[in-house]
Amino acid sequence: MVCQPEGKDMQMSIFQSISDRSDAPEIQRVRHELRQRTLKVDSVQNLTPHVIRVTLTGPDLEGFVSSSPDDHIKIFIPDLDGTPTRRDYTPRRYDPLTGTLLLDFVKHDGGPAAAWACSVKPGDHLQIAGPRGSQVITGQIDQWLLIGDETALPAIGRRIEELPAGASVTSVVAIPGGADEQVFVTAAHHAAHWIYRSPEQANQADSLIAMLERIEIRDCTFVWIAAEANVAKALRRYLLEEREITPQWIKAAGYWIKGLVGASVKDVDGGH
Repeated sequence: MVCQPEGKDMQMSIFQSISDRSDAPEIQRVRHELRQRTLKVDSVQNLTPHVIRVTLTGPDLEGFVSSSPDDHIKIFIPDLDGTPTRRDYTPRRYDPLTGTLLLDFVKHDGGPAAAWACSVKPGDHLQIAGPRGSQVITGQIDQWLLIGDETALPAIGRRIEELPAGASVTSVVAIPGGADEQVFVTAAHHAAHWIYRSPEQANQADSLIAMLERIEIRDCTFVWIAAEANVAKALRRYLLEEREITPQWIKAAGYWIKGLVGASVKDVDGGH
């Protein structure tokens, strides 16, 4: 979406001229020093029935930088057969004052990261690297619309918590059930919408789209999406075609692909 007059009968040339305005949001890519760190597990918490929160600490955290809520670090863990592997995870929260880093893991069958989180104990160690870089969204954004599933909650929760007073943010998140809802403490004005669906339906976008049809998307709203890749593509297509939001106001990613272990689509292009 762009800051534009109301009405759905605009010609494409008008959309193009407005989308090129200087006040359209931009994604600034920031590079960070790539460094590998060995951290100690300080605590393990069953945050919800399907999410485990691991708190990491250690002197190697000194100088850790994460400039965007949807950053990713690499974690190095054993695969299910014991061979080394790595996975991308969002730094849920880093507190330099306490020297702690939070990571949230979704419980699911067949994933080495979930298996590690289910078995890890305080005093164990984890190697991480990154973030290699950040994609910082800048510009005059009047409202945020954050859409995703349980895998996106670390980035969604962090974005909500880091927004300043006076900011407006709406979240639409699909989760298995009511016990999986999370509470975010924020100075921003936050409206939360939770959708309950089974994990088997996590690659279906219908329930999310049905909720979006009931939500007003005002001008100058930036839409951030992360979910199963096919869901992310369907949501982006709906927003472009049905809600006439222009691409500069959408950032979409497929955090996982059903049936493919460890696969993801970093940037969804909206192709059919």
